[in-house]
Amino acid sequence: MSFFDSRALHTLYSEHNGWLKGWLRARLGNASDAADLAQDTFVRVLAARNVEAIREPRTYLSAIARALMIDKFRRQAVEQAYLDVLALRPEPLDISPETRLLILETLTAVDAMLDGLGERTRRIFLAVQLEGLSYVATGERLGVSVTTVKKHMIRAMTQCLLLVDD
Repeated sequence: MSFFDSRALHTLYSEHNGWLKGWLRARLGNASDAADLAQDTFVRVLAARNVEAIREPRTYLSAIARALMIDKFRRQAVEQAYLDVLALRPEPLDISPETRLLILETLTAVDAMLDGLGERTRRIFLAVQLEGLSYVATGERLGVSVTTVKKHMIRAMTQCLLLVDD
């Protein structure tokens, strides 16, 4: 930055910083945020390296500050949306060691049952039950008829019922 640019920036800052903070405070309702955005505005002016070309300083500064306010409001909206989604999530459950063991045993039994189904039956069962595909969509994906999908689902569901009876 040249001596003249530095001097012009100093003049711009000293003559308009107070006004810009007041302008921002009126819109934000918060002196701290206003001071932060005013500082960010002058950082943008510094980065632009066009201080001497500015003819309407307040118009120029307010345009930069307005864009920074919009960015700030967008960030706050995204942050709030994220916090709202987090607030909707259920609290993690603390389960007993006995319940944890029962869940693990059940999952192990289901895994063994799935291994015993055969490749095509297992793929059809998982597509329908885990992915939520319809019989038609499953048949199209695997290149089989809907009747074949139904037959394999009957086989898989029979094994599930046998597993439950044990």
